[in-house]
Amino acid sequence: MSSFGAVPAQTSRSAAPAYPSPPGSGPAYPGQPVSAPSYPGGPVSAPAYPGQQVSAPSQPGQPGSAYPGQPAPVGAPAAGRPSRRSRVAVVALALVAVLIVVTGVQAYQIYRLDDRLAAADKRMAEGQDSDAGRLDGLEQRAGSLEKQADAAFNPEAVASAVLPSVFRVRAGQFTGTAFAVGKAPSGGGTTLLTNFHVVEAVFNAGERKVFLERKDQRFEATIIATDKEKDLAQLQATAKFTGLVAARAPVRSGQQIIVVGAPLGLQDSVTTGVVSAFRDDERGGGPVIQFDAPINPGNSGGPVINGSKEVVGIATAKARNAEGIGLAVPIKTACDRFRLC
Repeated sequence: MSSFGAVPAQTSRSAAPAYPSPPGSGPAYPGQPVSAPSYPGGPVSAPAYPGQQVSAPSQPGQPGSAYPGQPAPVGAPAAGRPSRRSRVAVVALALVAVLIVVTGVQAYQIYRLDDRLAAADKRMAEGQDSDAGRLDGLEQRAGSLEKQADAAFNPEAVASAVLPSVFRVRAGQFTGTAFAVGKAPSGGGTTLLTNFHVVEAVFNAGERKVFLERKDQRFEATIIATDKEKDLAQLQATAKFTGLVAARAPVRSGQQIIVVGAPLGLQDSVTTGVVSAFRDDERGGGPVIQFDAPINPGNSGGPVINGSKEVVGIATAKARNAEGIGLAVPIKTACDRFRLC
């Protein structure tokens, strides 16, 4: 049969294309290292033997460094920046420095505060000493003023203090004055003093009951002791009254006194005067107090009181046909006679 031209005969195997081999490539035999293509600037791989480490590409002068833009190996510090531990250490040192400064400032402030407190304590102590001195001075002045006030004669204050203890005595047809004195007796009630001549008629009649009158009240009393020579009588009432205080010191000439009684039956009468003299009784009854306060019948047995509200005597008589001459039995005489006060 005829054909147009000659056609190469086909073989059973297809022929591989014949491409030019890359430069430098050789046949690949088993076990022979194959070299990577060598391009300018490209990485050159080392022979790949089993177990042999393949080195990373390197730049001239920087062995083992990565290509630009590649991350640094794990665990390696970044170039040009401090490590994290260094930053923590710097912060810690800064905090320590701040704490030291704060502590120093506080210590200084505490030191200054201690100085101020010490100065304040000193000023307070000085002020207290000064106040104590002024207080002592005031107390002394107050004591002096109290003494002056006590020494000042105030008839109104004296009368208001003693009047509740003074009574009109009615003994039969006679009246006089009696007053409570001293502490209450052991059996209770009240001890009173008066003149013997006030209760003489009742006593001589063998009776012992008399009556104490004050305003609208009336109390029964009993004559329990008498001294005719000294013109004294002791009474006792079952009712309780406040006893007057007997003076310890004897009276002096010129000392101011008041006399309380019921002259002519007029209760709560008060007269004032001074002690004229302290003299002996011409009748031998003992010493008597002469005073110039006016008294009248009914004043007998009434108390003579000093400016300290103490009983100094018992009014007993007045001079006839004379003015301003009254006599009183000293309270000490009555206290000693009846063991009172």
